[in-house]
Amino acid sequence: MKTAFASLALALLAGAASAQQVSTASTVQVRDKTQSSPRLNPVEARADRLSNQMVRDLRLNNYQATKLRAINADKIAKMAAIERKNAGNPQLIDQECNGVCKERDQELQAVLSNDQYSSYFGSRANYYKFDKDFASQSASILLTNSVQNPSPARANDATISPTKPKPANRPAGNLGRNAR
Repeated sequence: MKTAFASLALALLAGAASAQQVSTASTVQVRDKTQSSPRLNPVEARADRLSNQMVRDLRLNNYQATKLRAINADKIAKMAAIERKNAGNPQLIDQECNGVCKERDQELQAVLSNDQYSSYFGSRANYYKFDKDFASQSASILLTNSVQNPSPARANDATISPTKPKPANRPAGNLGRNAR
């Protein structure tokens, strides 16, 4: 009798312990607010798009792809800052962006093999055009999207919108849903 009672108590304790473990595990994943969204960071999306194209074209391994992505993220951020700073002067933008592209060339020469680098060097103008086309498209897309879907105005995700007009003539007394 004592062994049956002891085994029953042990089974109950094991069941309670496993129930506690299940209850502490959360099924809802909390969104990491430190990670930027593509809508808020078009520069990151632009760099990823260019990097993906270069990885496919140049057939890079994982190490090279990781290095290339870091280089492109840095250079695209610099180019975007140049574009914002010199918004009305396309000649100055091209001139300064060419300097950034030369920096990228030097950094990629250390990462890529000779065959890959010669292939990249021959396609450099195509990559620059690929990036510029996406930048001009994404700027207009982001403007349209931000007008059609305004971002939250406050931290609690409330948006500012026109209020509903109140009726000009209200009935006197309590004739609402609480009237009985």
